[in-house]
Amino acid sequence: MQATTTRPRIIVTADGAGVVSHVGSRLLADVADRTTLTGELSQAMTGLRRARARHDPGRVLVDLAVAVADGATTISEIDVLRDQRELFGAVASDSTCWRLLDRLDDAALRAVAAAARARAREVVWDQHAERHGRAFPPATVAGRDLDVLVIDLDASIVICHSEKEQAAPTFKRTFGYHPLMAFCDNTGEFLAGMLRRGNAGANTAADHITVLDHALAQIPDQHRHGRPILVRADTAGCTKGFLAHVRGQQDKLMSCEFSVGWAITDRERAALAMVPRKVWTDAVDADGGHRDGAGLAELTGLLPATSLEGYPAGTRVIVRRERPHPGAQLDLMETRDGWRYTCFATDTRAGQLAFLDARNRAHARVEDRIRTAKDTGLNHFPSRTFAINSAWLHVVMLAVDLLAWTQHLALDGHLAKAEPKTLRYRLLHVAARITRGQRRTFARIQQSWPWATDLATAFTRLHALPVPAG
Repeated sequence: MQATTTRPRIIVTADGAGVVSHVGSRLLADVADRTTLTGELSQAMTGLRRARARHDPGRVLVDLAVAVADGATTISEIDVLRDQRELFGAVASDSTCWRLLDRLDDAALRAVAAAARARAREVVWDQHAERHGRAFPPATVAGRDLDVLVIDLDASIVICHSEKEQAAPTFKRTFGYHPLMAFCDNTGEFLAGMLRRGNAGANTAADHITVLDHALAQIPDQHRHGRPILVRADTAGCTKGFLAHVRGQQDKLMSCEFSVGWAITDRERAALAMVPRKVWTDAVDADGGHRDGAGLAELTGLLPATSLEGYPAGTRVIVRRERPHPGAQLDLMETRDGWRYTCFATDTRAGQLAFLDARNRAHARVEDRIRTAKDTGLNHFPSRTFAINSAWLHVVMLAVDLLAWTQHLALDGHLAKAEPKTLRYRLLHVAARITRGQRRTFARIQQSWPWATDLATAFTRLHALPVPAG
C-alpha cells in the first residue's frame, strides 16, 4: 500500500524545558501595565486588599481580563496564565478570583469604571495621538471620515443554560440575561454595560440613560466637551425620556446629537401615502456609491402634529424604502406596493438625506461589536449569583478594551482590524522558548511563524510609547 501522509515522524517526550505558550497574551498584560490600567485598578481597589494578601486586587482583575481576552470562558481558565510563571509571573488562583469578584459590589464597580478605566483610557488616547497623530480614529460614513465621536447603544440576549439569579424568560422565548451595552464606534472600545434580567424592557429609558451616562464618563474630558458626539440606537432608544436626556447634554457643554430607529405604525403608513413620487431621493451604500432601487424622503411635515409631542425640538423623521430581499417579512402595505420601509429619527438639522441615512445605518456595526464581545467572555456568565455575573461583565469590558488598545497602539494592517479568534491564532497563543542572557529574559518565537515579526514588533512598539510620570 502506498503511503499518503506527508507528516514528519515525531517522538513525543515530556522532558522539555524553557518553552512557553500564549506569548502574545503577555502583550495584553503589558498593554494593561503600559497604559496605567493595572496601576489605576490597584489604586481604585485599595480598600479590597486584605492584610497579608499575596495578590493585589488590581493585578488579579487585569490577569483575569487577559485570560478572557485570550479565550477563557470560565474563571478557572485563568490557569492558562498561572501555569506559566516564567511568562506571567505570580498569578492568583481561580478561588482568589472568585473571592475578588464576590467582593466587587456596586460601589467597587463604579470605582473600577469611573476611576480606573476612565483614567487609563485618557492615557490610551494620548498614546494613540502620539503614534497616529490623533486621539481616536475617525468615524467612517458613506466612504467619508468624520471627526465625530459615535456611541452606539444596543441590547442583546445572553442565553443561560442553568438557573442563575435574575435570569428570566426573554422575548425570543429563550432564558437568560438581556444586557444593555454601549460601544465607541471609532475605537471599538466597550464603554459601558448593564446586566439586566432576561425580561427587561428593550425600550426602558432609565436603563438607556444610565448606560449612556456611564459611556460619556469614559470619554476623556477634553474630547467629551470639545468634539461633536453622535448617539445611535435602534427603535428601543426612541423614547421621549432618553432623547430628551441626549439633548440635555448640551446644557453640560457637550455637543450631543441622536440618530435612532423610529417604529412604523398606521400614522407613518398614512404619511407615506402622501409622499409625492418626485420627492424621493437616491440613497447611498456603505462606501458612498449609488444604492440601486433605494430612496429617501422626510416624513416630519406629513405626520400629525401630535406625533412629535414630547420629543426634543427639531426632531426629524426620515423614511427609507428599498426592494425587499428574499425572505423579508413584509406588512400588508409593503406587500401591496412592493417596497420595504424603515424609519429613523434625528435632531441633526443639516445634511443630505442620503448622508443622514448612511450615518444611521452604520449603527449596524454595533452587532459586530456585540458578536466579538460574546467571543470574549460575554456569552457565558460563570456564576449563579447576579452580583458576580455583573462583575464578570466588567471583566469582559476590560478584556474587549485590552484587545482594542493592543490593536490601536501596537499592531498594523490586517492584524489591527482582526477579530479575537484570528488574533488568538496568529498572535496570542504563539509559543516561544525562554532564554536568559545579558541580565535579561528573552522569549524567542519560532522564526518561521508567519506573524513572528509582527508580534515582536508589537512588543517593541508598545514599550516605546510614553507613559505619564508617577
